[in-house]
Amino acid sequence: MNKGRIILHIDLNCFYASVEQIYDPTLKGKPVAIAGNPKERRGIIITCSYEARARGVYTTMNVGEARRKCPELIVLPPNFERYRAASKSFFNLLKEYSEILQPVSIDEGYLQLPVIEGQNVLQHVQKMQDRIWNELQLPCSIGIAPNKFLAKMASDMKKPMGITILRKRDVPTVLWPMNVIEMHGIGKSTAEKLKKLGIQKIEELAVADEYTLKQNFGINGLRMKQKANGEDDRPVDPQAIYDTKSVGNSTTLSHDTTDRDELYKIISTLSEKVAERLKAKKLAGVTVSVMIRTADWETYTRSKSINNAIFSKDDIVDALAKYFEKLYSQ
Repeated sequence: MNKGRIILHIDLNCFYASVEQIYDPTLKGKPVAIAGNPKERRGIIITCSYEARARGVYTTMNVGEARRKCPELIVLPPNFERYRAASKSFFNLLKEYSEILQPVSIDEGYLQLPVIEGQNVLQHVQKMQDRIWNELQLPCSIGIAPNKFLAKMASDMKKPMGITILRKRDVPTVLWPMNVIEMHGIGKSTAEKLKKLGIQKIEELAVADEYTLKQNFGINGLRMKQKANGEDDRPVDPQAIYDTKSVGNSTTLSHDTTDRDELYKIISTLSEKVAERLKAKKLAGVTVSVMIRTADWETYTRSKSINNAIFSKDDIVDALAKYFEKLYSQ
């Protein structure tokens, strides 16, 4: 790893739950979950500790089901001010190792290390991981690779507190046997579309026909094939600062409509896209907005703060429904 770029992907493990265990040490070693509305059975689990996961609890499970799986589960509301403070300390520590740092969410980022002759990269990274744990009490997994894609894939391989080196020459033996859904950047809908093309393994994507990929996925199809071959020339960009104030989606219809059912289907589709982006960014929302633009270009908007942080499609749809009805009746 002493030639070319040395890129790390550092991912804090069970971040929200880990922070809560720092603030309340009595929670350590116990099954802990963070939920948008912990008092309601239909509230959704945002994240949970490894102790909770060992008992069958997982992200997006509703609180009622989680408590049936794990009766001793401790469910807490999110404290985003607390998480932002811990995140700031984490990234400040990483900056001590390199200024080429790109946060990509509140609890993960890419770091490009300077190349030092004779440096044992693994030992260097081990010391970094130890510092993050000893000084911040935050467990993390780290991927080491020559590019961002491989570093991200590597960091997911050993959790918690793992360190994995993934070189380009390892791709055929390590990545190719995996299903495409396990590949960073490929979600359920893309995986289903690839399956219809006869592509289920990363190896099949790596040798797929480029014309077919471009016809079905545009330029992103070619990028997926490059990544399946371990290729990714994206820079670690310190200017691409992670600072998401809002997450939204919109669409322009091919025809005018006043059909309530059709409009609800559109809201449902857009809410699903927003939920996917929130999940990818590891965020939840406390304000919902809906905007409608009429055929004569008049715009109507309703926005409302809500009591509990939400991030699932169903919760977003429920929160938007009443405001949509107000707009629809105007």
